[in-house]
Amino acid sequence: MPGETLIADLVAAYGDLRGTWGIWLDLAAVLAATVALDLITRGALALLHRRVRHTANIWDDAIYRSVNGPLQAAIWVIGISVMIRIAAPDDPEGWLAYLPRVRRIALILIGTWLAFRIIRSVGANALSRAATRRNRIDATTADALAKLLRIVVLIVAALLLLQAVGVAPSALLAFSGVGGIAIGFAARDVLANIFGGLTIYLNRPFSVGDWIRSPDRDIEGVVEAIGWRATTVRRFDMRPLYVPNAVFSNVALENPSRMTHRRIMETVALRYDDAAAVPDIVTAVRHMLDADEGIDSDQVILTYLDSLGESALNLLVYCYTRTTDWTEYLAVKQSVLQRIQDIVREHDATIAYPTSTLHVPDVLRVLGAERATAEAAATQEEIDPDKVQSERRRAEARERHHTDERGPDSPTEEGEA
Repeated sequence: MPGETLIADLVAAYGDLRGTWGIWLDLAAVLAATVALDLITRGALALLHRRVRHTANIWDDAIYRSVNGPLQAAIWVIGISVMIRIAAPDDPEGWLAYLPRVRRIALILIGTWLAFRIIRSVGANALSRAATRRNRIDATTADALAKLLRIVVLIVAALLLLQAVGVAPSALLAFSGVGGIAIGFAARDVLANIFGGLTIYLNRPFSVGDWIRSPDRDIEGVVEAIGWRATTVRRFDMRPLYVPNAVFSNVALENPSRMTHRRIMETVALRYDDAAAVPDIVTAVRHMLDADEGIDSDQVILTYLDSLGESALNLLVYCYTRTTDWTEYLAVKQSVLQRIQDIVREHDATIAYPTSTLHVPDVLRVLGAERATAEAAATQEEIDPDKVQSERRRAEARERHHTDERGPDSPTEEGEA
């Protein structure tokens, strides 16, 4: 056969050259084969990329992006190990005895690298496709699955590496039985947080981007990341709050991001003088809410006279908006309150404010007037001059009597005495 003859001629020519160059020819041949295989794989992947980038399958894109690096690394590891074995074939008891073990370890690490890249690429592609097609998968679920798969890959890689270095699986199991108890006691808080994170991933009480708050703890903000130990919550003052995952297993949690409507519940105060217009105002407000496109008429709408306040008649306005966006909700609420004021003015009524009225009986008014008159007359009474003069004389007499009892007025008089 012509093909067999060509192969035989090539083998004979290679044998003649090897007799001249010896082992260097083998090394060059292996190196050339490694380089050629590397270039062929790169070209094949480039051609594959042109086909897979237009497909809807998420696996082909992920495999292309993940294989490109680890595949070339595996080719070079195998090629270099073959070249080392060719260069030193007569050293079975020396350091070359560890060459198969080192090669196996390198291939295990490359396989772990490949698995991690596939997991990351598949997760990214799945999220991008879900965003365009409105699928139910979200960032939290994808992140949880990616973390679980990474843990599985790490465990498998660790077992393979231990087996590659000569550690028996039975010895590892024996150590894990005794050491696992000690590690469990020492790191029970860490394990509690890990199981708390697993509970979050399974029950999904919230996702990344949700606004959460807890009435039991001072926790309120937007979820930024869910880790295995803690969850990062960005507070509304833009400060990060790192909450251990175990906390969410023991507290009541509210997720306002999953609300379906926002509630409007306001009290409108009217004067008691406008009591006759209350039924018409209540009816007009109800019709206005029913006709408002921003208000969900399928939900509860209440407009009633709620209570008789100390200074006003209190009307209850209770309804739900269709939107859950905070800005749009405030706009709808503002429109509702302004139109309620217009309705009140159209019915010749007025919004009340806190006032107090004091009612005084007529009897108290008469008594107060008589007392004021008597006091005015007393202040206008004429003064008696004789009475004033007699009081002055008595005061002067008391002063003289007091001076006589006190003695001399000066030291000179005292010395003369």
